[in-house]
This record gives sequence, structure tokens and C-alpha cells, in this order.
Amino acid sequence: NNRTVLLQETIDHAGEVSEMFTKSTRFAMLRNQPSYVHEIIRDVAALEDIDKVRILSKDGIVIFSSQPDEVGTMIDQEAESCLGCHLDERSMAESPLVGRPRFFTNNQGIEVLGSTAVIRHEPTCANAACHAHPASESVLGVLDIQLPLDTLQATLRQNAITIIALSLGFIVLAAALVSFLVQRILYAPLSDLKKGAARVAGGDMEHDIPVRSHDELGELAESFNTMTRALRRSRDELEDWGHTLEQKVAEATLKLQKAQAETARSEKLASVGLLSAGIAHELNNPLTGVLTFSTLLREQMPEGSPEAEDLDLVIQETKRCAAIIRRLLDFSREKTPEMRYTDINSLILDTTQLISQSAQLADIVVTTRLDNGLPQLWVDADLIKQVLMNMLVNAQHAIGRKGEITIATRLCDNAREEQDSSGQMVEISVKDTGCGIKEENLPKIFDPFFTTKGVGKGTGLGLSVSYGTIQAHGGTIEVDSEIDVGTEFRIYLPVERDEHETEESSKTGDGE
Repeated sequence: NNRTVLLQETIDHAGEVSEMFTKSTRFAMLRNQPSYVHEIIRDVAALEDIDKVRILSKDGIVIFSSQPDEVGTMIDQEAESCLGCHLDERSMAESPLVGRPRFFTNNQGIEVLGSTAVIRHEPTCANAACHAHPASESVLGVLDIQLPLDTLQATLRQNAITIIALSLGFIVLAAALVSFLVQRILYAPLSDLKKGAARVAGGDMEHDIPVRSHDELGELAESFNTMTRALRRSRDELEDWGHTLEQKVAEATLKLQKAQAETARSEKLASVGLLSAGIAHELNNPLTGVLTFSTLLREQMPEGSPEAEDLDLVIQETKRCAAIIRRLLDFSREKTPEMRYTDINSLILDTTQLISQSAQLADIVVTTRLDNGLPQLWVDADLIKQVLMNMLVNAQHAIGRKGEITIATRLCDNAREEQDSSGQMVEISVKDTGCGIKEENLPKIFDPFFTTKGVGKGTGLGLSVSYGTIQAHGGTIEVDSEIDVGTEFRIYLPVERDEHETEESSKTGDGE
């Protein structure tokens, strides 16, 4: 260990000092110059790490010493620890020249290392004139050098303190390194998982946990991210499904409202139809009599008389009442359409030709945008022409003067959302630039006797009759209008006719 190494270095140093001293004093001893030897002893003893230097005879008497009061005294072999064995004749004869250490505590209580070196009787020493020892003696004395071990102890303590400090520093460094590794490898991923779980629990599905490693915690973070992405997709799908469900509910509600409106309108039309039939039959005969007798009386009146003018007014109003009754009969009568294949574009062109003259007089431009690729439709041409004529006349009345009427046709798929038809439909659009219809009046325009034209300008039966006609053909009518912009009526007629209706119509035609 460290103490053993330092102690061995101290022992080696003592041996080197002993050898150096022996060689340094050899010449002075040969010249018998004891004062010179004393000087060397003092100089060596003055060294910082030397406590005492002395030369002993083989009998244990101090011959030379760095402490003059010891010269001539006998050493205390008990106090000097194992020095007695070093003074043994046999031991000194067999010992090496230098390097025999011993340890003991001096009078001051300081632990001391004593290193002894045997001074042998050399031939040069025996031949010297001053030498008093016979040549037969092999040992002249012993060199004793004492080194204090307090420096060694201080060094050991300093080394111990250094080792402890280094150990503590290493422990702190190791703890810091372990803490960093635990923070990096364990705590940070767990903290990420905790924060990610909290954010996901709060509804934040967009947060991804960083994958810091490829170990078990990294695999756990990747699995967590995969779960979060799956939850995000599921949430998006649920939201989309919710929106789709809301949209479908809204569409179903709209269809139900339209169906309810259609049912109410059908019931209203049926009731009005029965009432109209009864009223028409009751009023038709009296009106016929009034018109006949008024005509006969008018023939007897002179032209220009006040009575003739009054009868002309009676005849005119009676004819108007007859026309209204005739339209009531048409409205109430469930007439079976006389169906046949018809070119709808040609039917539109014939109808527009009928109103072209009156349209030109009112400075109204009639424009047609017809799809030439339309198939022929299975319809009653006269009834459809009557519907178109009613639409065009209404458009003229809405415009008044200076405007435009556009008639367009096109082929479309499943135009009637409220119906369960999946076949193709032909759309006939009649659009004008007239005054428009108020939004609150749009649901009422197909009701019987409802009109916005004013007193004496309409009966309110035209659109009701038209609506019933289109329904009899398996179609429908839609309308969009904006005040001071215009109105657009869209008529939808099915392309594929019902085979059962075709057969029934053929049988009816054959019977007629």
C-alpha cells in the first residue's frame, strides 16, 4: 500500500545517506582528523529530514554524534529498540554495510526510523599510521542515522486526505453521471409519458411523445404514439360520422317537411276539387240561362243606347264567370292524360311561338337554350303545352315591359331528391327577369285561388292546375325567386315511363 511504499523510500534514503556519509568520512578517518568528521556529522544532521547522526563503537559507546552531549556515553539498548542486536558481533559481521532499519519512539514522543551501517576494518585503515586497531578486527563500529517519521506521517495523512477527496469527488461525479443517465434514460421518458397521457386525457390527440431511445421505454413511447394516432383517427371518423348524421337528419327533416307540405297540398287540392266540382255544376246552368237571355235582349237593343252598353257588360262578365267555372271543372276533373312519345324541345318551340307576338309588343326577349340530345318523353303533349303556356304568361305578367324570358332544357340524374326515383329526368327551366315573389308567398303559389296579380288579373288556378298536371306525369315543379331579380320555375319529367301505366293508357285509347 501507500504507507509501505513511502516507508521503503524512507529506508532507501537513509541507506543512501549512510553510504554517502561513510564514503565522505573515510578520508578524514584515514588522516585522523576527528574535527573534520564532526563537521560532516553536523552538516548531515542539519539536513531537514535527518534527526540525529552518530558513530558507535562495537561496545555501544558513542564516539561521534550530532548531539555533543551524547559523546562518550553508553547507549540505552532498551530505549533504542532493537539496536542491541545490531551491536552483536555476529550480527555486525553478517550484516550488510548499510540498510538495517529499526523503528522506535524517541524522548520527544516522535516516531523515528533508525538506519545502521557497519563500519568495517579495511586494509587501508589497518595500514594507516594512526590506526589503533589490529588488523584482525573486522568491525570498527556502527554508523547510526535517525530519521523522523513525522514528515512521512504528514505525507500519509495528506495522501489519505487526497484519496478521500478524490474518492468523494469520484462518488459525486459518479452520482452526477448516474443521475444524468437516470434522468436521460428513465425519468425523461417517464415524464414524457406522463405529460402525453395528461394531454390525451384532456382531449389533445395531436401531441406525440418524443422517442428518445430504442429500448423498452422507446418502444413504449412509440406504442403510445401509435395509440394516440389511432384515437385521433377514430375521433375524426366519429366527428365525420356525426356531421354526416346531422346532415342526413337535416335532409330527412327537409324531406319530411316537403312530404308533409305535399300531403297538405294534396288534401287541400282534393277538398277544393270537390268543392269546385259542386259549385261549377250548380252555377253552370244558371249562368248559361243568364248568358242566353242577355244575348237575346242585346240583339233587340239599338246600338249606342245605355241599355245596350249595360247588357254588353253583363254578357262580358257572364262569359268571364263561365270561363272561371270551366277552369274549376278542369281543376276538379281527374282527367287521365293521353300519353304518347313527344319531342319536348319541339313542344317548347311551338309554345313560345304562340306568345312571341305579345312578347315583342312588350319589349320582352324570349331566349331558348335547348339540349338537342334529349330523348322523347312519354307525356300528354296538350297538357304539357298548357303548363308551359301558363308559365310563360305568368313570366310576361311578372316582367311587364322590357325584360327577358329564358327557356332551357337539360338531362339530369335523380333531380327529385324527395322522390324515390333513381332514373334520369328532363329539366325544363323557365326563368324571367320580373319582379319576383316574396319569400313568405313561395309555399302558397300552388294553392288554389292564391294570386299576387291583383283583382281582375287572375284566378289563382293556373299554377294549381299546372302542379296537378306535372304530378300526374310523375314529375314535380320547383321554384326559386328573388325580389326585383326574377323567378325561375323548374319542371322535372321522368324519362322512363311506367310500363303498367303505358298498358293502361293503351287500353283506354283502344276503347275510345
